Amino acid sequence: MRCYLHAFLLCVVFTFFSLLYVFSQLASTLEDRGEWGGVDDGTPGRSAQDTGHVLRKTPSLAGLGDREPGLDSDRSGSVAKEHHDERSHLAVVACGPRLEETLTMLKSALLFSQKPLHFYIFAEDELHESFRDALELWPRTFQAKFTFTIYPITFPKKNAEEWKKLFKPCASQRLFLPLILKEVDSLLYVDTDILFLQPVENIWALLSRFNTSHLAAMAPEHEEPRIGWYNRFARHPYYGKTGINSGVMLMNMTKIRQKFFKNDMTAFPLTWEEILMPLLQKYKLNITWGDQDLLNIIFYHNPESLFVFPCQWNYRPDHCIYGSNCQQAEEEGVFILHGNRGVYHNDKQPAFRAVYEAIKKYPFGENMETSLLQPLEASLQTTTNTYCGRVSHLFTKKLKQSISSVHQEKMMDITSK
Repeated sequence: MRCYLHAFLLCVVFTFFSLLYVFSQLASTLEDRGEWGGVDDGTPGRSAQDTGHVLRKTPSLAGLGDREPGLDSDRSGSVAKEHHDERSHLAVVACGPRLEETLTMLKSALLFSQKPLHFYIFAEDELHESFRDALELWPRTFQAKFTFTIYPITFPKKNAEEWKKLFKPCASQRLFLPLILKEVDSLLYVDTDILFLQPVENIWALLSRFNTSHLAAMAPEHEEPRIGWYNRFARHPYYGKTGINSGVMLMNMTKIRQKFFKNDMTAFPLTWEEILMPLLQKYKLNITWGDQDLLNIIFYHNPESLFVFPCQWNYRPDHCIYGSNCQQAEEEGVFILHGNRGVYHNDKQPAFRAVYEAIKKYPFGENMETSLLQPLEASLQTTTNTYCGRVSHLFTKKLKQSISSVHQEKMMDITSK
């Protein structure tokens, strides 16, 4: 009987100190509210003909059109929640030598989209001017289709250095987008090494397929468990059978801010703002892929909150490197290409690099059939010695449809004038 009593007392003491630790982490998190390091104004985009620091005014684009700098970054990058706002809202985080890659991603988004876009560009301070200058050199006919706001890299002051060095510089910035862009309702986050092969509004439309529980959408990390990373090596909880990949992440940020998340740290649910730091403290010795691992842990405990879209929306070398294993892409083609592990800039996956180079080199305004598609198809024919090259027709299947749609839209505009 005395042994049972001792065991019971030990359990009580252990539980008490565990709760004390968790509450201390929560208290630290709550103290950090409003104390974000390095926050300054989001830098609004300007058209090539503007001077000074006036936000470019784009016809029919409400919400961001008449702001001037000097106000808080939340407002500078915010979007009024109005039903008539037809824009797709696209966010990217760029650090280090990612300027050209990011601009190529934004270019791919702009080339095929027929509805207006707003870009939220989070970048190191030394990249701001380069981004602004490059975007304002794009032809005015294309500038009329988008607005942009540039933000500094921003983390909570108290733990800024810890977040900065998690996985890759700036990578964990995406975790804080719902807390920085407080007035933005929904957002599509993508990595810099993403290429759109169809209009952005097509993935944006998936928001309408969310049920009342869904607050984010991502693709599985792997389709084939035998080559999966999470199911073979992870030392932490992960979503589903093979985990999820956060390189393309569609978010209803209003829901994220309102949600109380179940977790394995407390007996009660926590908000997005409350859960991040305690989660990092608990798992930082067990995670390999940084913020993506933290997202996997969160959605492991809250699976009802995630909408999973097929691999064709986030097609990576893993889907073809050992043979084709993305069935949806085989049926309908690749919608979004994700050149992770630097494959756009080395010779490991020449089919991926061929798509990147074709979009990067395409001159704005030229015929996309002759100046983009045909050179790309010629380059892809030289890659058939690789598994991904053998299925490279999947890379151009949806692209051909997107180019055809753009051409038809241009012809309609010409005939209507």
